Amino acid sequence: MAQQPRSDRTIPLEPTTLRVALLGCGVVGTEVVRLLTTQAADLAARVGARLELVGIAVRDVEAERDPVVDRSLLTSDAEGLVEKADVVVEVVGGIEPARSLLLRAIEHGAAVVTANKALLAQDGPTLYAAADAAGVDLYFEAAVAGAIPIVRPVRESLVGDRVQRVLGIVNGTTNYVLDRMATEGLDLDAAVAEAQALGYAEADPTADVEGFDAAAKAAILASLAFHTRVSIDDVDRQGISSVTADDVAWAARTGHTIKLLAIAERSDEGVQVRVHPALVPLTHPLAGVRGAFNAVFVEAEAAGELMFYGRGAGGAPTASAVLGDVVSVARHRVLGGRGPVESAYAALPVLPASAARTRYQVRLEVTDQPGVLAQVAAVLAEHGVSIEAVRQPPGRALEPGVDDVAQLVISTHTATEAALRATVAAIEGLDVVRRVLSVLRVEGA
Repeated sequence: MAQQPRSDRTIPLEPTTLRVALLGCGVVGTEVVRLLTTQAADLAARVGARLELVGIAVRDVEAERDPVVDRSLLTSDAEGLVEKADVVVEVVGGIEPARSLLLRAIEHGAAVVTANKALLAQDGPTLYAAADAAGVDLYFEAAVAGAIPIVRPVRESLVGDRVQRVLGIVNGTTNYVLDRMATEGLDLDAAVAEAQALGYAEADPTADVEGFDAAAKAAILASLAFHTRVSIDDVDRQGISSVTADDVAWAARTGHTIKLLAIAERSDEGVQVRVHPALVPLTHPLAGVRGAFNAVFVEAEAAGELMFYGRGAGGAPTASAVLGDVVSVARHRVLGGRGPVESAYAALPVLPASAARTRYQVRLEVTDQPGVLAQVAAVLAEHGVSIEAVRQPPGRALEPGVDDVAQLVISTHTATEAALRATVAAIEGLDVVRRVLSVLRVEGA
């Protein structure tokens, strides 16, 4: 009789219990508690062990909480809590004390699940190295695009492929703001105020509006996609604060919409990562992403074009991503095995912003007289920037009482960022140019 193959995997004969510690109990943390509580039986069946929430670390144990939160679990002793857990879930955000607490948890053998994009983008390698040395999992699906499963596909599903480009809307607040500007004609301030009233934007919207949030997510995606360490400091960042209602209106006239995009690209020279508002053709899938939704477009050599779409923020969607990670790391604790570790073998050069190549749309306010276009075109040619098209809107002054002013809208062929910046600086020096109204990249064409 043939001998049955022996498995090294040990399956417990009786259900076990895994201790889960939660750091933070804000909007997302509360939803994590809700899912752990209301779906306890299903989660236990999926994991093969009961998940016991043993504590919730918060700054103020006396603060009012949702009734789903068992107040007896609240503690201000976060350090003590992480030392007695099998799985630590961090939804506090920020760099400290989150970093120290997660390193302490890893040191004591806990698997870590975090939604902390800022920490991963700034100091992810420290966490990766600590987790690898301790032989524990570090999962972070919720750190990028909320409920959208994008980290796992890039980190695992596409690991056998060669990703060339990641292009995405990864900040729901700015997408909502730009969408309202496009559909309702609001100016930026009014759209931001509306987003704040609906809870999409914080009282201080700087992290969203100035692109810091998107830049952190871009750094994480680039690191995963290109097997190269990319930090938030490597990301060329420009927010939407300079986008005007006139920019949005003109975008529509030329068959585009404006989106704040996170872009990570691989070339023969290295990796370039940037965040900025861009004109997206209405025919591109990202153009149809409305409201506070997110979408990430991935281009890979073998898989081709892939798009991931869904809610990118909010308590319940983000908690869904967190719980998915909790189930994964918990199953590894029960059945054995490890999740993926940091893959930075490629160590590609991270290129400066000046190396980025794209198309541009430059809108100018000029003196309405013969020969203006020729002077502007000569400057572009001098800097190696080729003109694709020139449009002149019906003449109108942007200032009362000024009648001799016209606008020019110049679309270029692909050029480097360095060439464009030099070109714009030279154009601004022309006597016939009153001012450069806007410079927008064109992506997805």
